[in-house]
Amino acid sequence: MIVKIKYILIFSLFAFSFGCRVALNPNPVFIRASQVGFRSDDFKTAVIFSEYPLFNKQYQIVNTNSGREVLEQEIKDSSFTYDKFKHCYSIDFSSLKDTGRYQIVADGNKSIPFEIKNDVFNNVVDSLMLFFKVQRCGPTNPYLHAPCHLSDATRIVGGNKISAVDVTGGWHDGGDYIKFLSTTAYTTYLLVFSYEFDKNKFGFDNDRNGVPDVLEEAKVGLDWLLRCNFDKYSLITQVQDLRDHDNKWRKPENDPLQYDRPAFVGIGKNQIGIFCAALSIASRIWAEKFKDKVFSDKCLSAAENIYSIRDTVPDIEITQSGFYQDKNFWGKLALAAVELYEDTKNENYLNDALAYGDSAKSDYWWSWGDINSLAHYKIARFNNRYLQYIYNNLIASDHFMTSSAFNECLNFTWGTTNSLLGVTLQAILFKKLTGNTQFDSLAIYQRDYILGRNPWGLSFIYNIGSVFARHLHSQVAYFNSGYLPGGLSAGPAPISILNQYKINRTDSTYNYFNTNSVKYFDDMNDYITNEPTIGSNATAVFVYGYYSNR
Repeated sequence: MIVKIKYILIFSLFAFSFGCRVALNPNPVFIRASQVGFRSDDFKTAVIFSEYPLFNKQYQIVNTNSGREVLEQEIKDSSFTYDKFKHCYSIDFSSLKDTGRYQIVADGNKSIPFEIKNDVFNNVVDSLMLFFKVQRCGPTNPYLHAPCHLSDATRIVGGNKISAVDVTGGWHDGGDYIKFLSTTAYTTYLLVFSYEFDKNKFGFDNDRNGVPDVLEEAKVGLDWLLRCNFDKYSLITQVQDLRDHDNKWRKPENDPLQYDRPAFVGIGKNQIGIFCAALSIASRIWAEKFKDKVFSDKCLSAAENIYSIRDTVPDIEITQSGFYQDKNFWGKLALAAVELYEDTKNENYLNDALAYGDSAKSDYWWSWGDINSLAHYKIARFNNRYLQYIYNNLIASDHFMTSSAFNECLNFTWGTTNSLLGVTLQAILFKKLTGNTQFDSLAIYQRDYILGRNPWGLSFIYNIGSVFARHLHSQVAYFNSGYLPGGLSAGPAPISILNQYKINRTDSTYNYFNTNSVKYFDDMNDYITNEPTIGSNATAVFVYGYYSNR
């Protein structure tokens, strides 16, 4: 009898301990991996995390078509935590290389299915490219809306006795209808650069009109940049002001301000740099690819003219809207100079590039305005000393990512997804020049973070993966039931930035995974965490295009 009571007591305690676990933790174990998947030879990882330790310390990978278990491995202990989730484990299944569709299973919980195949990123690139068509302004054959803002610009602010300039075309920068020279030039440069970087991967022509899609889209940007250069030494740097944000949401073709859109004249060394770089690289590609000497010469002439006045203008041009305030110019002038050297073989340009490149130094960051590594990459082809600047960025990011269970390699910011992908871009450039694979894992961690290997467990690209950002801050999307193909969400942001703005959010889907310091909201009203931009998409096109199989 005593023995029986003893066993009953032990069983009760055992059941109580397990019962408490169930009662306190009604949520399952969470498994985060890229929802798109991997190439056969990729570095393949996922994160498993929970408020409580796993009782079954094995995980399995199952082929979803056959139901067959193809891999089982031990889940190794980790010292990482994520807010209330005190148990975070990283798993590596790089040994799995067979083509197929799979799921990770841990403690009875399943991941979102993913694929292993070599062309798994092709559709990602195609979707990202479609986003630019949505952003098109003017008579440029836009997608999901009619031609719009056909009177840009209705007046000029800052010009000397200039009453009107044709600055129709280009792209709306983000979810609003303002156009900026700096981000348009960055986007245009990166699209053309992508083609130059790898003509096979970026030479795809999905609409079969004889023009690679990235160059067809870049031409939208180039035409607008040339219009902004309304006389030999002048630039339009912005079209429309903050009144754009004061109107209720509307389709671009129904914009009540369409006949009241000022264009602002301005110029700084920063804008000279990126403007000249975009036109200079385009001059070379249009001459080589299309044998179009007229357009090529037009681009080169505009670039050289504007570059020639760089020492007579302010270092930084302050934007009228207050958005996209730049903080440096050396890297952009270095990029302009090295591109002009490649066009002309004029040694003076190369000497400028070397000097500006050294002044730029490593920027330890990536954004539309922090792109020194593009210049250092180009210069390093003539002087490999400049590789060190890219290496400095990468080694700092590589070290930073070891402090987090999810391996983010930079601090969270406004535009986190662009910054993380920018580190991958830099790793790709470094590998291209050196053949060194040292930063492959750094690059892939960031690539996969965007596609689901993150605390929130969603793909930050609309319609990519099974669980993705669905309510992007975009007026065009709003009038198309949220549909915004290829739109890349800005992603999680620090509370220090979020608290500076009052946003009337209505969505709390992912609050469970937000922390006191970093939050993400899949909310159409949230222009900090959920607005897509042309610059971020351009970075993403390069990254996922590099990993594609064309």
